[in-house]
Amino acid sequence: MTLATAAQAAYIVAALLFILSLAGLSKHETARSGVASGISGMVIALAATVVLAADGSGTLAVILLAAAMAIGGAIGLWRARIVEMTAMPELIAILHSFVGLAAVMVGWNGFLEVEVGGTRLPGSLLGIHHAEVSIGVFIGALTFTGSVVAFLKLSARIDAKPMMLPGKNALNLAALAAFAVLTVVFVASPNLGILVALTVVALLLGWHLVASIGGGDMPVVVSMLNSYSGWAAAASGFLLDNNLLIVTGALVGSSGAYLSYVMCQAMNRSFISVIAGGFGIEAGPAGDRDYGEHREITAVDTAGLLKEAKSVVITPGYGMAVAQAQYPVAELTRRLRERGVEVRFGIHPVAGRLPGHMNVLLAEAKVPYDIVLEMDEINDDFATTSVVLVIGANDTVNPAAVEDPDSPIAGMPVLRVWEADNVVVFKRSMATGYAGVQNPLFFRHNTSMLFGDARQRVEEIVAAL
Repeated sequence: MTLATAAQAAYIVAALLFILSLAGLSKHETARSGVASGISGMVIALAATVVLAADGSGTLAVILLAAAMAIGGAIGLWRARIVEMTAMPELIAILHSFVGLAAVMVGWNGFLEVEVGGTRLPGSLLGIHHAEVSIGVFIGALTFTGSVVAFLKLSARIDAKPMMLPGKNALNLAALAAFAVLTVVFVASPNLGILVALTVVALLLGWHLVASIGGGDMPVVVSMLNSYSGWAAAASGFLLDNNLLIVTGALVGSSGAYLSYVMCQAMNRSFISVIAGGFGIEAGPAGDRDYGEHREITAVDTAGLLKEAKSVVITPGYGMAVAQAQYPVAELTRRLRERGVEVRFGIHPVAGRLPGHMNVLLAEAKVPYDIVLEMDEINDDFATTSVVLVIGANDTVNPAAVEDPDSPIAGMPVLRVWEADNVVVFKRSMATGYAGVQNPLFFRHNTSMLFGDARQRVEEIVAAL
């Protein structure tokens, strides 16, 4: 067996491990083995790539490849060690941008290798090759700038509100039409100028698509960018004749697209509209309406409510992540369960800034996963719940989504926490949520506001218990 054949066999094994990884990550019980499968697959893939480089290009290629892996691995390890859980969404967004940039570089290299480097291809394959270059560069460039904008929004370096340019939908359609025309021209008569124009169009479209999407839809955007990065990797796989990249890219692309679709269903949003930058409306009059006065409560009084409660539901949001309150929340859960109180968690599909953000935080704090329920599993139980603790959530518990047809989030399924006997909302202030929409929940007769740092307030409640 030649080294090339062995490497291709290793790629098949790595692809199977990636599939097993996805299957394992779909359940709490098998998540750890899923991660192990993914890591194993990547190690095998990297080793096979080094073998191929040594077999085809010699020692210098292996040295360069090893140096690149060492630098990239060191940076990745450093970032993984220092990143806060609150910064995980923007870290993932910027990692997607690297995949897009790599796809652009692979596409440009494929063009230069044939047109400048003198690599010969049969006439029947030349057109296919140029089409692959065009599509790969377009997807990669769109993913690159889109991910950069998502990173800037999620890290609050730019405003999370949508950019509303006049005729934005016409601009998007014009960019897609320009891509189609440029691709046809490039395939027929490839030259550097057309490739530059195509790259610029894709970069601008990626920026505009994500900039036009409001903060409330950013979890879907991150998921969709994950899908784009997968298709960019698959396009690179066709250019490099690498079966593993094709398979892995298709896995990431299809799973990311399906996750985005599921999240859009959960938010009552149009899948096509969101990914096309079609939904991005600033809060209107609903944000300025006078709902009356809110009521405040202390940590000691909250502890009193919990002592008398028979059932408690905790609905966390991004504020819990910011305050790193998951650890005292886990301790509070343990104390209440020891007292015989039924405690469960209600998780909205888009709570936080990333799919599964709250689940990861609670798992990190060792909260039993069997009491962490999805929105559809918990929503019908709020009417028989004694106390709901809303810790850092805002838009995902907003009754305006159900009751106000003029609200920017109208129709979005939310956790119906207001149906409980008592609701305690943990917030730093009365400011609106990430979507910029005021929440009438804060002014309900059965709602009390507990202001301050969520971690400190939960610790005070635990001490009072």
